[in-house]
Amino acid sequence: MMNIPGTILFDRHDIDRRVRELAVEINRDYEGKDAVLVSILKGSFMFLADLSRKLDFSHVIDFARLASYGSGSTSTGSVEIRKDIEIPVQGRDVLIVEDIVDTGITIAFFAERIRRRSPRSLKSCTLIDKKERRQLEFVPDYVGFAVDEGFIVGYGLDYDEQYRCLPDIYVLDERRLAGGGL
Repeated sequence: MMNIPGTILFDRHDIDRRVRELAVEINRDYEGKDAVLVSILKGSFMFLADLSRKLDFSHVIDFARLASYGSGSTSTGSVEIRKDIEIPVQGRDVLIVEDIVDTGITIAFFAERIRRRSPRSLKSCTLIDKKERRQLEFVPDYVGFAVDEGFIVGYGLDYDEQYRCLPDIYVLDERRLAGGGL
């Protein structure tokens, strides 16, 4: 059994309820559209899967893999593209699906990259909007939960590739994180 690294912030029922509410908003805004949902890997894959199943408009899914954290808990400040999208987005309605908007660096970088490809529209959806360490102003169009502070894991969110599989979202115990006790 996995050692749970902190305390539950959002349990699986809170998450499911909020994903359903987001889907209602997104369904309303994308009614009649044929959209491209772009998931930023690895963290958003669980969120994207649950959200996609609740959307009732036509959409396709693509993935991008970006890195700005390395193996630590703070952003390096630069974004590395490890995998770009494959589906052409010119003239299409694009929704970027992200697990967490933290510093804003990664999502702002990627949104600008997509804008240069001339989509008809571009919006963003994040499960977690965490403004504590925001370095670039970025306001997601759809937000699951706003979080003030703390390093969180679970439901796709990780610490050094660990804890993604947890069905709930936890706030890491920073003392254990700093002391290497995880």
